[in-house]
Amino acid sequence: MKNKTVIVTGGAGFIGSNIIEGLNKHGIDNIIVVDNLKNAAKFKNIADLHIIDFIDKHDFIQEILTNPNKFKQIDAVFHEGACSDTMEHNGHYMMKNNFEYSKNLFIHCQTHHIPFLYASSAAVYGNETQFKEEKAYEKTLNIYGYSKLLFDDYIRYHLKHRKITSQVAGFRYFNVYGPRECHKGKMASVAYHHYLQYAKDEKVKLFGEHAGYTAGTHTRDFIYVGDIIDVKLKFWQNKLASGIYNLGTGKAEPFNNIAVSMVNEYRKDQGKSTVNLEELVKLNILEYINFPQSLHGKYQSYTQANLDNLRTVVQHDFLNVAHGVEKYYTWLKQNYVRFAE
Repeated sequence: MKNKTVIVTGGAGFIGSNIIEGLNKHGIDNIIVVDNLKNAAKFKNIADLHIIDFIDKHDFIQEILTNPNKFKQIDAVFHEGACSDTMEHNGHYMMKNNFEYSKNLFIHCQTHHIPFLYASSAAVYGNETQFKEEKAYEKTLNIYGYSKLLFDDYIRYHLKHRKITSQVAGFRYFNVYGPRECHKGKMASVAYHHYLQYAKDEKVKLFGEHAGYTAGTHTRDFIYVGDIIDVKLKFWQNKLASGIYNLGTGKAEPFNNIAVSMVNEYRKDQGKSTVNLEELVKLNILEYINFPQSLHGKYQSYTQANLDNLRTVVQHDFLNVAHGVEKYYTWLKQNYVRFAE
């Protein structure tokens, strides 16, 4: 994989910067980062990584539209650039960022026979109870999910009716957590927020009961970002694989497990005994707060990736919440000050 030149859009973001780190570990330093650094704190995500160029997102879009031959000698595009705020209600902005941008980049990659690996989302499923890459289960709740679903459908059309010139693989991320998400603020993972909350006053918070789920039992497929990167790099190595794939662990766990795992990692460092969920609540370390009115009708109470499609291409052992949080806690303890302050 050495001596390859790769573009990573959204490269200063959470998953994009982890992809760059993964590429660097495989000896690939010829990386062009495309991003928007309006949030200047994102520079920290790439400051310790090896890249050869940085291009502002707006300039990059203009280049591929007006000078399509400029970026034709590229070995792969990892497309992570998008608006990922599920509470963004500006439909025009969302569709320009997530659909039109992706479509233009896909066409460019097909024109020049460049493998195109892009980020979709489990948000396309809404409140379904089955999570398979089929239209019958895709009932998104918000404009973010719709923007992702519409692009998936655009790709499906080309896979079915048009000749594909190179690998095209979309990945429906489930709940991702891990290093290099400090810049995300309110959109960072619950694991990250629990680290900050416990560090501040030795308490953590979760949503209370809602939609038939008791406090803390809303259940998601939580996936450690390192597993995301490992799978995507395996896909790139297997360039015959094209399609749309769920990317989660295949096993749902309640939010309570995040709280228990993060608190106990911190307590071990403090020389304190570990505690179970019942003790966490009894000691008033875990507080349940009222479910926000703004999320009613827009919240996925349950997700669990069906991995049948993914497993036809790659085999991977995913970390569960306890082991993923353990790795993440170790990284935060060593790197939080450098990345977040």
